Amino acid sequence: MPDGDLALLLARIQFAFTVSFHFIFPAFSIGLASYLAVLEGLWLKTGKSLYIDLYRYWLKIFAVAFAMGVVSGIVMSYQFGTNWSVFSDKAGPVIGPLMAYEVLTAFFLEAGFLGVMLFGMKKVGPRLHFAATCMVAIGTFISAFWILSVNSWMHTPTGFATNAEGQLVPAGSWLNIIFNPSFPYRLVHTVIAAYLTTALVVGAVGAWHLLKDRADPHARKMFSMAMWMAALVTPIQIYAGDEHGLNTLEHQPAKVMAMEGHYDSHPSGAPLILFGIPNPEEKRIDYAIEVPKLSSLILKHDLDAPLAGLDTIPDNREPPVSVVFWSFRVMVGLGFLMLALGLFSLFARFRGRLYDWPLLHRFALVMGPTGFIAVIAGWITTEVGRQPFTVYNVLMTRDSVAPLDAPAVASSLTAFVIVYFTVFGFGTWYLLKLMAKGAEPGEPEPANAPIRTAGHTGIAAVGGSGRSDQRPDRTEGAHGWT
Repeated sequence: MPDGDLALLLARIQFAFTVSFHFIFPAFSIGLASYLAVLEGLWLKTGKSLYIDLYRYWLKIFAVAFAMGVVSGIVMSYQFGTNWSVFSDKAGPVIGPLMAYEVLTAFFLEAGFLGVMLFGMKKVGPRLHFAATCMVAIGTFISAFWILSVNSWMHTPTGFATNAEGQLVPAGSWLNIIFNPSFPYRLVHTVIAAYLTTALVVGAVGAWHLLKDRADPHARKMFSMAMWMAALVTPIQIYAGDEHGLNTLEHQPAKVMAMEGHYDSHPSGAPLILFGIPNPEEKRIDYAIEVPKLSSLILKHDLDAPLAGLDTIPDNREPPVSVVFWSFRVMVGLGFLMLALGLFSLFARFRGRLYDWPLLHRFALVMGPTGFIAVIAGWITTEVGRQPFTVYNVLMTRDSVAPLDAPAVASSLTAFVIVYFTVFGFGTWYLLKLMAKGAEPGEPEPANAPIRTAGHTGIAAVGGSGRSDQRPDRTEGAHGWT
């Protein structure tokens, strides 16, 4: 392989490696931040100590996951200036401001309230602390909004022009760039995926502790909440994924052709290939197991609708079929397993056996990491399916890489692999250690003594008796909230 091609391949592998590691943590923290807001809101509404116990339990896990997400995300920015400096120069006038908005809005919002969320419950009082938790949850969503807007624009670029220096620059309204054609579908699909990923982790942790103690009230509550999420949200995610697929067929047909394994066009109904082995050399799917015309029904809602194949795409613009074909099936297969788990939990709930059916608990435990696998498989499907472009049909990947030597990229890739597996391996081990220990009853009540600043009384005790099972009461007095 020529040195330039090898450098390009290594740069792509490095970016794929680092972004895959990074994506795991935001996918978890987006959902977990919202779950924490729900738990604290339920505690404020009901006064039940069970909810604040669970809040404090998951808050420790959130803090570690959030920190690893921040650290792994910093590396991504540097790669744009090292391995992909040409891409940054050409597309920077469009994507640069959007990424800056993510920092100025989402990251500052998260950073501003995260300290209050982690350490301020005894300092600011329960309602203001709940507001801080909500701000962090909203910040994670805003972060997803901007990042997915940038990434979606790279798939369906709109609202730009090319200047004399060959740069892609905004043309007209920024709304055309932000709300590009694929963005709404990708935002909904990705955020729901984050919620499901969190629900599966929470359900697995609850199942683990139920297998040890069926009477554990904390395990029962977290398992029940997670199973409701799996049962109700998974069908919505499947529908959102189908709508996203139809949008992709309209704007990136080659990606869908690779996902479906359609090397050949089908003028009178295309089959749905369930499994098979892509053969790029012969341009066919070997040992295909397929359902006649079902792909046309899914994609066009007509059994006899024609579907174009990769034989209509030039070879040099054809995405890597094998990777896209299999990653798509991993994502879809896991999605239907999530649906099966949700339906199983509804059946167990109807039978009154949600907390004493070991088969369900073991199923939920095994499904715990599948949310992460599914989001990575979906990300691979999306990004590899866009190849050979960084900006679809505008800027090719080979024209985006920096002029680096292969040994330099190989050295940095090796360093990333060693450091990432060491640091994040330890972080993951610590998260699993925290999850293995169950939530403890009777967590310390927030703010049980007045806080005095500059001689004035601030936040006093929550409630009158100090009992942890009481709903926090609020009385407005001359010295603030008590």
